[in-house]
Parts: sequence; C-alpha cells; structure tokens
Amino acid sequence: MEEQRRRWEYWWIALFFSLLLRFGQHVSAQIRYSIPEELKEGSVVGHIAKDLGLDVSNLANRRLRIVSGSKDALFQVNPNNGVLYVQKIIDREELCDGNGACLINLKMVVEDPLEIHYIGVQIIDVNDNSPTFTEEEQHFEIAEHTPTGTRFQIQAARDADTTVNNVRSYKLSQNEHFEVETKDRDEEKIPLLVLKKALDRENAAEHRLILTAIDGGNPPRSGNLNIIVTVLDVNDNRPVFSQDSYSVTVKENAAIGTVLIKLNATDLDEGSNGVVEYAFGRNLKRKVYDLFKLDRATGEIQIKGELDFEETEVYKLDVQASDKGQPPWIVESVVNIKIIDINDNAPEIDLTSLSSVVSEDSKPGTVISLISISDRDSGINGKIVPSISDSVPFELKPAIQENIYSLVTKGKLDRELVSHYDITITVTDLGQPPLSSFKSMSVQVSDVNDNCPEFSQNPLELYLVENNAAGASILSVSASDKDINENAMITYNIIRGDAAQNDMASFLNINSETGVIYALNRFDFEVIKKFHFQVVARDSGTPPLSSNVTVNVFILDQNDNVPVILYPVSANGSAEGVEEIPRNVNAGHLVTKVRAYDADIGYNGWLLFSLQEVSEHSLFSLDRYTGQIRTLRSFTETDEAQHKLLILVKDNGNVSLSATATVIVKVVEPKEAFAASDVKNAVKDEEENDVTFYLIITLGSVSVLFVISIIVLIVMQCSKSTDYSSKYLQDTNYDGTLCHSIQYRSGDKRYMLVGPRMSIGSTIAPGSNRNTLVIPDRRRRDSGEVRLAINFFLIDYRSMSLLL
Repeated sequence: MEEQRRRWEYWWIALFFSLLLRFGQHVSAQIRYSIPEELKEGSVVGHIAKDLGLDVSNLANRRLRIVSGSKDALFQVNPNNGVLYVQKIIDREELCDGNGACLINLKMVVEDPLEIHYIGVQIIDVNDNSPTFTEEEQHFEIAEHTPTGTRFQIQAARDADTTVNNVRSYKLSQNEHFEVETKDRDEEKIPLLVLKKALDRENAAEHRLILTAIDGGNPPRSGNLNIIVTVLDVNDNRPVFSQDSYSVTVKENAAIGTVLIKLNATDLDEGSNGVVEYAFGRNLKRKVYDLFKLDRATGEIQIKGELDFEETEVYKLDVQASDKGQPPWIVESVVNIKIIDINDNAPEIDLTSLSSVVSEDSKPGTVISLISISDRDSGINGKIVPSISDSVPFELKPAIQENIYSLVTKGKLDRELVSHYDITITVTDLGQPPLSSFKSMSVQVSDVNDNCPEFSQNPLELYLVENNAAGASILSVSASDKDINENAMITYNIIRGDAAQNDMASFLNINSETGVIYALNRFDFEVIKKFHFQVVARDSGTPPLSSNVTVNVFILDQNDNVPVILYPVSANGSAEGVEEIPRNVNAGHLVTKVRAYDADIGYNGWLLFSLQEVSEHSLFSLDRYTGQIRTLRSFTETDEAQHKLLILVKDNGNVSLSATATVIVKVVEPKEAFAASDVKNAVKDEEENDVTFYLIITLGSVSVLFVISIIVLIVMQCSKSTDYSSKYLQDTNYDGTLCHSIQYRSGDKRYMLVGPRMSIGSTIAPGSNRNTLVIPDRRRRDSGEVRLAINFFLIDYRSMSLLL
C-alpha cells in the first residue's frame, strides 16, 4: 500500500513537470516530457505524433524514427501511432551526474517531406537511495584540555539522489559532551562534532557516538556512522597553515606527477609535538584520491590521474596538518584546484538526409543536406565554425537552432564546367591549437543548355600592314562552347548595323564556319590608321546563345610615300626655285632652306638632305637634317654669277624613297638686289591685301584690330624717304617659313633688307641694297618696337597666306 502511494506521488510530480514544460518550452527542444526514473519497460512517455500535429493515418509511410546518439536505446517510438515509450528501465543516478536537470535529447526524423523534430525527456529523481558514509566508523583523538566549542569535521554522508532527496540533516546520539552542527559547502552539508563540555580522561578515556544522516525524501531515508572519541593528554600547540585557503589552476592536460602546490604548516612545539604531517580530509570523494596525491612529509600535492575539464571544473580538497604530539593537534584548510579547459575534443558532424543529384539550373538556396555539429569543450574551445570545400557552388546556412546548418546551393551550377562535386564539410573549433573534423559527400550535376560561345580574348587586336592584298585573309577568330553536340556548333558573322563602322565593316567578309576574316580592299595608313568591328559567334542550341568580340585593327605604316618638296616650288609646280643674294655676303650666310614633307611616320618619314649636283663645291654647303643652304666663303670677282644646286631629299625607310629640288642661286650687286626687292614688294602688296581680307574673315573680329595695326605700321615705314649707303648693320633675324628681314644703319638713317625666302643666319654683303627699306632716324626711339612688329607681321602674314 505504501509503495502504491509513492508511485502515485511520482506520477503527479511527472504530470506537473510535463504540463509546466508544455506551456513554457525551452528553446533547445520542440517538445519536452518529464518522467520519473525506474519506470517499467513499455511505459508511455508521450504521444509524439499528436503533440507535433502529424497525421497518424500516413505516419507509417513517413518512417518516423529516432536518429540521435547513444542514449536512444532508452526509448523507442512506435512508427505506426507515434507513441514514445520506455525501452529500458532508467536509473537517473547512473545516467546523469550531479544535481542538475537530467535531460535526454532525442532527434526524431520523418520523411516525405523530410522533417527533423527535437524531443526532450527529463528524468525526475525519486528517493531510492539512502545516505551512506565512506567508512563505517570515524576515530577522533581529543586532548582533555581541549576548550569547549572546538569543532571537528566529520565525514559527510553521500546520497546519490538529487538535491531534493539528498542529505538534509544530521542527528547525534544522546550524550553530555558533544553535539553536532552542520555547515553548507556548495550544495553539500558538512557535519561538525562540537565539544560542548570539557573532557576528563580520568573519568572517561573513550566516548562512542552514533551520527545519523537523514535525507529529504518522503518518507526520509537515513544512514549511520559510528564515532569513537579517544581522550588524550595535553599537546598545547596546534600546527598553523600559512593560508586559510589555497587556490591553484592547472590545465586539464597537465602531466601525471606535476606538482600543483606545496602546503606549509608550522608548529611551535618541539620534538615530535612540532613535527607536522599532512593528509587529505575525510570528506573527499573517491575520485579525488584517484586524481591527486598528497605527500605526508612535504605537503606537495601532485597529479595522480588524468584530469578532464568536461567532467569536473573545480576540485575543493580538504587538507589537514597534524603534529606528532600526544594527542596530536589537527588543523584544516581548503585547496581549490581550478581546471583550465584545453582544446582536447574535436567537433562532431552528423549528416541527416542526402540528395546526390541536383540540376544545374537549380535556383540558389536549394537544400542538399541537413547538418548538425557539436563540441564537448566549453568556452572558446567549444565555439565551432563550419566550412565547406573551396571553389564549390554550395554554402552552409544556419538554422534557427544553434549548430544546425543546411547545405544549399549558393550560385548557378554548370555541368559543362563541373559535372561532379566532392564536397568536404569541415568543422573547426576556435581553440588553440584548433581541432577539426570533416565529412565528405558527392553531388552529381544534371545537364541543361546554358553556355554561350566564348572567345579566348576580348577585345582582339590586329596589327595589319597597309597595302595588304585584297581578298586575302587577315585574321581568324575562334570561339569555344562548353556545351556538347548541337549546342556547341558555332557560326560566325560580322555585325554591320553600326553606322559609324558600317563603311569599314563593308570591306570585310568572314567564313561563317571557320571564322576566317578576309579583307575585300586594301587599306592605306595615310587614309585610316585604326578602326574596329564586331564578330558574333552563335551556337545551334534552342534557343541559340551568342556572344560578341570586338576586333581593334591597327594599320601599320609602310614606306610608300615619296617626300614632297614644299619649298622651293615654281609657278608650274616643279621643285625649282631661284634665289638672289648680294655678292658681298660673308661665309655662313643662309641662302635658303629647302623644305620637304613625307606623309609616312617614324623612320619612314625622317628626311635627310644631300647635294647631288653643285657647280662650285667650295661655295655652298647643305645641312643634312635641316635643309639649310649656306655659303662656305665670300664671293670673289672670278666666281660665276649663277650657280645651280641639285638637292636630293630621301627618307629613312628600309627601301628609301626620294625627291629632288633644284635651286638656282644668282649672285647680284647689293643695289640690284634692293631694286628687285622693290618691284617684288609692289607686286605682292596687292596679293597680301587680298590674303589679309580672307584672313580677317577667318579669324573674326578679334583679329581685325591686330591686322589694322600691322597695316598702319607698314604704311608708316614705306612712306619714309630712302637713302643708300655702303655701310650695313645686321640687327635682327627671324627664321620664318617663307621670309626673314635684316636691318642695318648708315649715318642718321636705318635700312631694312627684306628677303622673302631667306632664313636665320642670312647675311648681306656690303654694297647691296636689294629688298631694302630706308627708315628715318626720327623714329629711332620706336625702332625696336616697329622693327619687331614688321618682322612679326611679315612672318605671320606670309604664313597665313600659305595656309589659305
């Protein structure tokens, strides 16, 4: 009858926790049940299908099952009705250590569609264990002069049940000298034997007591310890620890034999009464003696067994120091040993469900597999980071629950690029050094038509030498397609729709099958230097896919242009001119400058000048690079009055092209030179006025004021009286393309010699007045400005005339 009443109480407790969990679920499980320990096999835990809202009618086809770890043997689920029942009698004390909640997490899987549910079953403790002492009796040796109130620690009783059903109180048998007190340490009650009345060895040398430990169950259970107290003679100094308590930290992988701490206690007595010995307290768990060793003589605490942070984080060791007096004094202290976690547990991976084939046109986010990861370490060592193989179009997405991930596609797949993926899922913790685990899976990619033709390079550059043969091939383009069969058959065409490039594209043709491009016309570098066009490659798929490539064509120059003589040029267009110079010029006088132009570029357009024929080699020299013709010496009376120079102008091409110019140099007296210049200037004034008119129209209103100012200056200079003198002064030279001027002074007058085809370095021999303007001396203060303006005008004016 009593046993039946206890079972009803357990069922009411289970029902209470079940309702509490149903209305306040923890985030770690979707459904949580509570059952007491020691239930019979086959006892119903809960209706999972009903609580999860699953259709019981087709539950058998969906293969409801438990897929969690090693603890799943304790429970089983009926796949037909979804009832979770006890598979094996459960002992909470064997299953869970400590006073915390004993929770078994189950992972349930149903298919079609795939679903994962998490079930928590809490095992509730029942009072099925009595308090026990590690020893049946405990001896105390107490000196007779021990003062009242002295406390002696008794070994604590152990109860395998949880806090509710654990040891709650102690009771000492009736006596006149001792009583029992308790102190709390963590969640444990430690009994203390308190001397309440002084001892008298002559009256009683020994006292026998019974200590009873009572737990908190209903009804309570108890256990007894026999205490034997022997009364000793006086030893009046106790050992004293250097500290009231000691603290030490050690890594869980510390080697066996490592010294953790050395205790230090002193005794002021002499002889055997002052010799201190150390020992562990009597209230330590058996596991402590397996892990630690205390040297009785030195007080060194060493590691005896392998430590594991995951089992226990902190050990509190009661230590005693006693002398060898009769009776010995015993003092106690506590050593707190904190275990530091190291990264000694590799993460674990659990793959649930696997799809081995995925279409290459699958949308990003398609689920391939569900992955669960865990790590037994704590803190940073228990933080785990999953990753997958590099360069695969898959990724891990976290689920709502921690450490649950989905393997999904993260981009478009391409069967032609990769038709098979071996995916390695790696899980690494954040410890130092980090530990990792991995699992591999294979995924096949099914094919669709999704690849455009591809050119190996875009844009393409073609360097084509001008004067190419019409109809010859100039380039071959090729594209590749990663698809197969008809999806990889490519045809080529030139795009001809752009109006800006239509003219050049019309000169090209392409073989649609081979991609060979032909030029239908020859290209001229001097006409066009570069252009571009586009070629489209199209496959034969349905629908067809295509891609374009831009071809940049650069025309390379050939030496195909003969140098053109710009000066001298006669009226009929031939490269021939006449130059008149005064006889009195000095050596180094610039006769003229041959100017030429070559339409080619680089070395093909680099011109060199040379004298092919000359009537008198000692009179004239030709600069090889500038084309300047200068006198080598002064003229003599015996020199001819006319000299013919044949100048060869050639470029620097591989095959040089050349042109010739003829310069006839007439040697005249200075006065004749000036008279001829007046006639030429008069004829050219009218031409220059027309040129200026067109120049004004071209340059606009801004140039009008400038031209008018120049004309006024010219009129002022030409209106002055002229005089002749044999004394010349070269003042300023301007090297223009078509003209220059030379000024000289004689007495109170200044003269200007204008040579329309003379260059820098020209000189005038005394006695010549050809092309000379006489400027009165009253304009001397303005001479510099006037002279500069006239020279600038003549250069700019004739240059503009050439341009127009």
